[in-house]
Amino acid sequence: MARRRKIAAPSAEDLDRMEQEFRRETSDRAGATPMAIAPIAQVASEAAGQAQPLPPELRQVQARDKRDAERLREAESQGLMMVDMPLGWIDEAVMVRDRTQLDPEEMAELKRSILNNGLRLPIEVFDKGEGVEVKRYGLISGYRRLRAMREIHAEYGFDHHGAVRAVIRDPGELGGAIVAMVEENEIRAQLTHYERGRIAVIAAQQGTFGSVEEAVNTLFAAASKAKRSKIRSFALIYEELGDMLERGETLREKDGLRLAQILRQGGEGRLREVLELNQGAGDEWGLLEPVVEDLEAGRTPAGPRRGRPPSRRKDAQKTGWVGQDRMVLSSGVTLEYGTDGAAHVLRLTGRGVDRELAHSAMEELARLFEAP
Repeated sequence: MARRRKIAAPSAEDLDRMEQEFRRETSDRAGATPMAIAPIAQVASEAAGQAQPLPPELRQVQARDKRDAERLREAESQGLMMVDMPLGWIDEAVMVRDRTQLDPEEMAELKRSILNNGLRLPIEVFDKGEGVEVKRYGLISGYRRLRAMREIHAEYGFDHHGAVRAVIRDPGELGGAIVAMVEENEIRAQLTHYERGRIAVIAAQQGTFGSVEEAVNTLFAAASKAKRSKIRSFALIYEELGDMLERGETLREKDGLRLAQILRQGGEGRLREVLELNQGAGDEWGLLEPVVEDLEAGRTPAGPRRGRPPSRRKDAQKTGWVGQDRMVLSSGVTLEYGTDGAAHVLRLTGRGVDRELAHSAMEELARLFEAP
């Protein structure tokens, strides 16, 4: 077994001897005192001695600037900053709009207000993402304000009307942007049930929502259960007849609900026949009502032309130019010209008009414009 070694405490003489040896070793450094401090501590002491402290006033300014910079970064991250954005940076067509018509008198009144008082309320946009060079920002809300600013700039050419005050939002996903747009129009310009149903159907078709039911419940979450039920009825009308109805937003609520009920009972084919044979007629509900009445009473309608004046049937069969800006083709497709601010617009309606046909028409137009 190993023997334990006894450790004795140093005596006073030993401690004095060790201290003298330590002083001799440290005093060998050039210029050092017997109790020289460590080099890093000496450097820190000299730097602190050379520092010139700022006056209290300047320190307060620096602290305030730091707080302002932090608030600015936070406001930017939360989409609370307003910027003056050139009109050419904004893409209003990135989302389908819920408003199908703009009242000319209301637009003229809005333009006069902007000319007299400036744009009081900013529009809302979102960044479309990296790599987008043209029209980087998509419009969420403020479609009429943006249209008014574009028309004023095109008409008068004022430099200060070449930009619009905007708030950059981060909707997270397209569904959030559509909800924001609908909420803005619900508050500022009451939508018709047909316009509400239309935006719900299109949002579902684009994959933003899983179904029309989900779209209605999300876009109009603040509406009552009864109101959402009515919107779903008008959404059905747009799904079944939207490609043929040119004035669906003029449908009164009670007429639309009757029409939706007939569609649920399988009357789509009969209603489409009437619309197809009478395209261009101004009173679309006047065409549909006799069919709806017959189907409600359990009667089989006599035929697509039942109860129509001869002059209206003749107009419905006419092809070629109808008026100055409208052309009816023998296939049942109607082409119509109009303007949208500074742009020229061609509208295609009728049975068979879909995305594929529209793309084919765009390719034909491209060949026409690029021809030498």
